[in-house]
This record gives sequence, C-alpha cells and structure tokens, in this order.
Amino acid sequence: MISLHHLKTGDSVITNYGGVEKPGKILQVDHEDKKVLVATDNNTNEFWYDLDNLYSIPLDEATLLKLQFHLDNSQSGGGTSKVYVRGPFSVRMFEPGNKPLMQLHYRDETRNLNAPITLNELQNHYHGMTNFHLE
Repeated sequence: MISLHHLKTGDSVITNYGGVEKPGKILQVDHEDKKVLVATDNNTNEFWYDLDNLYSIPLDEATLLKLQFHLDNSQSGGGTSKVYVRGPFSVRMFEPGNKPLMQLHYRDETRNLNAPITLNELQNHYHGMTNFHLE
C-alpha cells in the first residue's frame, strides 16, 4: 500500500478498479478522508480512490526512459553504476549492495539514497530540487 504523505498533485500512480489496473495522474489529495483524485485514460476519467486501490510505479530504466531521461555512458561508472540524464538533472543507479544505492544530482545539490524509490518519490525529489514537476 502506498503512503498518503508521499502523494502529491501531479504524481503518477497505478490505480485498481474492479481488478483492472491503469496508470493515472494525481489531481488532488484529500488528507482528511484519505482519498486521492486520479485521472486515468489520458485525463478522460477522474475518480476518487482509497489508498488500498493505489500502487506506486517502480523506478527502473524503462520508467526513466519514458520520462525522457537518456543513458549517459560517459558518466557511467564502468559497470558499477548507470547515469540517466534529463537536462541538468541526473539519476545515478548503483549495482545492488552498494551504498548509496541511488544518487540524485541537480546543479550543486546531491541526494544519496540507500533504498530503492518509486516514481512518485522521484517526482517529489525532482520537484524539491528543481521547483518543476517531472512528468
């Protein structure tokens, strides 16, 4: 289950309605009722979801490529890490067992992460570091 305090407007999640899973974008978070308004199907359907029906999208190479990051072989660490770049923002993913496991870098700020994160968590880090939302 996804944590309500990790969700922000604009974040990407997976919704589950009647056993059908669809990707969606968060439009609003209601902390009092613990529900989230999500748009699916290219923003044509909006529905309020309980947290039990929302799932995080794992952060992996395919997800980064969909977000228009590209693999930068010139910065990759000789097989111990891969660096994905989008403008001045980069995500360095280290091989499992390394500390940190992931490193986010933007201009003069670097964040070392010791655990895997999800897409919505990356979106929150990206916004915190750049003041722009990652879509």
